[in-house]
Amino acid sequence: MHFTSQTDYWNSVAKSKEFTTNLNYGLISPFIKQESNIVDYGCGYGRTLNEFHEKGFNNLTGFDYAAEMISSGKKRFPFLNLKVCQDNKMGILSDSTDLVLLFAVLTCIIDDEKQQELMDEIQRVLKPGGLIYLNDFLLNDDERNLNRYEIGFEKHGTYGVFELTEGAILRHHDPLRMKELTKNFIPVVDEKTIFKTMNGHTSKGIIFIGRKR
Repeated sequence: MHFTSQTDYWNSVAKSKEFTTNLNYGLISPFIKQESNIVDYGCGYGRTLNEFHEKGFNNLTGFDYAAEMISSGKKRFPFLNLKVCQDNKMGILSDSTDLVLLFAVLTCIIDDEKQQELMDEIQRVLKPGGLIYLNDFLLNDDERNLNRYEIGFEKHGTYGVFELTEGAILRHHDPLRMKELTKNFIPVVDEKTIFKTMNGHTSKGIIFIGRKR
């Protein structure tokens, strides 16, 4: 299926997709307080922010570029502050945020420059010593993935990019690429893991918590 933009794709699945990279609250809880200002960039319908809300956090803001995702989130969790954003800009003050969540967002951005632009924006909004909690997908070595990485490389010029028949264009990352993207953060947690994907497969993944330098 072809979409004019990836935003159109994510709008089309806003009511049907259930996202799967999970919050490990035990990893992040030692570093935050109930009054912490938490931002979820690429929040989708707000599932992760709702987990924080259930644990007593109230200073929560979510951003997503798919308006239908935000609309779906407002219906599911009307008490959350969810906003549409564009061009990797959050429109909030510099040095204002204690924690930014980035859950399976880089996989949706296949361009190196756009990925770095987002990481720079996160760096901007975080307070000195503020934290990023990132999880995302790494390259896999099974035949199914290797085949689609080769096809994606021929079409898009970046190894790890692949297309789903339903219209999504996604990216799995070399661990060295993740180190490059997180170089301005002091690692607090840096773990490899296995995630379930939104379509029910499994993928190698990373959980990274880092403190703004």
